[in-house]
This record gives sequence, structure tokens and C-alpha cells, in this order.
Amino acid sequence: QVQLMESGGGSVNIGGSLRLACTASGYPDRGYKSKYSMAWFRQAPGEEERERVACIENDGTTEYRDSVKGRFTISKDTANNTTFLQMTDLRPEDSAMYYCASDALCWNLANKYNYWGQGTQVTVSS
Repeated sequence: QVQLMESGGGSVNIGGSLRLACTASGYPDRGYKSKYSMAWFRQAPGEEERERVACIENDGTTEYRDSVKGRFTISKDTANNTTFLQMTDLRPEDSAMYYCASDALCWNLANKYNYWGQGTQVTVSS
């Protein structure tokens, strides 16, 4: 069973930086480990849906939400099944629970992803 574990959340001031990590395990043992996409979603209090922040395809292609372009960078360490989200110039509106998710492709919608982590909290304050 695929398991995703996030780490790296915390509290920072406006303009600060954080790096989130998501380590995956349990992918089917058929050499598919490198053929999954990894995405970061976030959900702020009171929001009904999780919004996709960034995603990285198995070939390394990346996609970002417009509001984080130029500030966030998604990357992966395939050998260690870990995906990172480097966040800089953080703003209060970035405050949310951040989740990593995995599936075959970089879907836009959260309900397309089969595998999810438990989430890590990011709080940005003045």
C-alpha cells in the first residue's frame, strides 16, 4: 500500500521560507516507482476544497498555481522517493494545511489522486 509522509511545515513570518518534504513508500514492486506524479495541495480553514499548488510529472515536468509561480519550487529525489516543495516569500494567504498526493499523472482536481499524506501545517504571520 502506498504511503506518503509529509514533513517540514511550521510557522514563519511574512517573506520567510519553508521547505516541505514528502516521502513515498509502498509503490507496487513493478518498477513503477519513478512513473508516478507527485503534487502538493493545500486547504485553508473554511475552504471546502483542496487547491493544487504544484505538481511534478515522472519526467520532471512541473506545473504551478499562478499565485505561487516564482515563489515555490517543486523538485524530487527519485532515488529516495522524496518530493520537495521549496516555498519562499511566504504570504499570509499561503497559510494552510499542505498535503502531498500521488497518482499516475498531474491531475488538477484533488479527487483524481489515489494516494494522500496526512498533511503538514504552514502558518505565515506578520
